[in-house]
Amino acid sequence: MKKLFLFLSFSVIAGASALFAQTEKPTESKKEYYVAGIGFYNLENLFDTIVDADTNKILQDDFTPNGNKAWNGERYHQKLENLSKVISELGTDVHPDGLACLGVAEIENKSVLEDLVKTEKLKSRNYQIVHYESPDKRGIDVGFLYNPSHFKVISSQSYTLKIENNNSFKTRDQLVVNGELNGELIHIIVAHWPSRSGGQKRSAPKRNAAGQLARAIIDSIQAIDAKAKILFMGDLNDDPTNASVKKYLNTVPKKEDTQANQLFNPMESYYKKGIGTLAYRDTWNLFDQIIVSSGLVDEDYSTYKYYSTKIYNKPYMKQTSGRYQGYPFRTYAGGAYAGGYSDHFPVYLFLIKEK
Repeated sequence: MKKLFLFLSFSVIAGASALFAQTEKPTESKKEYYVAGIGFYNLENLFDTIVDADTNKILQDDFTPNGNKAWNGERYHQKLENLSKVISELGTDVHPDGLACLGVAEIENKSVLEDLVKTEKLKSRNYQIVHYESPDKRGIDVGFLYNPSHFKVISSQSYTLKIENNNSFKTRDQLVVNGELNGELIHIIVAHWPSRSGGQKRSAPKRNAAGQLARAIIDSIQAIDAKAKILFMGDLNDDPTNASVKKYLNTVPKKEDTQANQLFNPMESYYKKGIGTLAYRDTWNLFDQIIVSSGLVDEDYSTYKYYSTKIYNKPYMKQTSGRYQGYPFRTYAGGAYAGGYSDHFPVYLFLIKEK
């Protein structure tokens, strides 16, 4: 099928041309569509080389020039270059501007994001940053990058997850950004839920609590506008079929089945096919997810609506040999410096509306 370059407006972010190759609808009607790309990427321990007070001693020892990982300026800048290569490619199949917005996880502070957006491959995008310091014991946060040519921040807020009767518990905050995507109001939540440290079953209540917090945030937005356009994204440390997602977020796997009080999770169909964003002990998990509200799933494309989702896993982002061949090509493997990208693949989706 012919790629519909002529039917896209280049005044906004455009997504992959392959998007239109999957449907007959735009071809038959010859309609023109705006396409916006929005993604999420776990950057895998993007630390600078300076010891910060909010970073625990283990990571202070690791991510410094004299630490266990010999994390120096050269390796830090190589990491930035690697990540910028991936980010610069996301959503550029049709339009060179790439993604309008990108949620990120496992960053040490705002400074590393400032270094990232200034890299040669990204500086022309003029990405702006939303970031809050989280109380996480590892010293890592979530963040949000946006292209001001296509997204305007109205407000933002950071929500702390607290566990009842566990005052020592500290994890990443959930970041809420309210803004206008090419003039249209949209709400984006970026999260990095508690890990599976101590075992999946034992740690599950923490992620269930994170799901409850996320659901409460979403409910508060929908209480004001029942048809609010909400994107919830993050490294959830759970798969789409786990209770934290299915029960506590209240997700469904099919767009057409999404009720007003439910969320549509396009990642569930990927997971059921054995496709993931990270691998552990020869098993693929799909922790990196973008989930959409009911306000984004109907067939009225006079305003932005969900169209499709992609997992970005180019060959250069994968381990090419050895026991972990095909796994994400990470920065460190088995404690040794490998010089890769991340232990997660990024995900992104397309929103479309008629021109």
